[in-house]
Amino acid sequence: MELKSSKPKKQRKWHYTKPLHLQQKEFGMHLSKDLKASIGKRSLDGRKGDTVQLMRGNEKFVGKQGKITAILRQKRQVLIEGMTRKRLDGTEIQIPFKASNLMIVNIDDKDSRRLKGKKIAKIEVKEEKKKVKEDGK
Repeated sequence: MELKSSKPKKQRKWHYTKPLHLQQKEFGMHLSKDLKASIGKRSLDGRKGDTVQLMRGNEKFVGKQGKITAILRQKRQVLIEGMTRKRLDGTEIQIPFKASNLMIVNIDDKDSRRLKGKKIAKIEVKEEKKKVKEDGK
């Protein structure tokens, strides 16, 4: 469903009340060069457990890597392990980042459906068959 109104009020309302299956598209993240070559795609949706690298944003954290600890769908934010700041009372909180500023470096393999039918799954199967043939010879 596309938004057809040019009124800012209606656009904001649509943005904040989108269905979940359309909100998910906003969590697409670029893939590193190695993953692009192995999967054959430019981007994937980020999930908890993936290792990501910050490309833009807070100068203190740009270039650093960490695992995704949480995805806040309503706020359209991603929380990354190890990227925290101190509050005035001394407690540490995680800094939220936009998904578009992150690049996936390593994929969490727990969810088999996520990469089902993708090139990466086929490549791994072929490599395993080659290893079995080599061991058998």
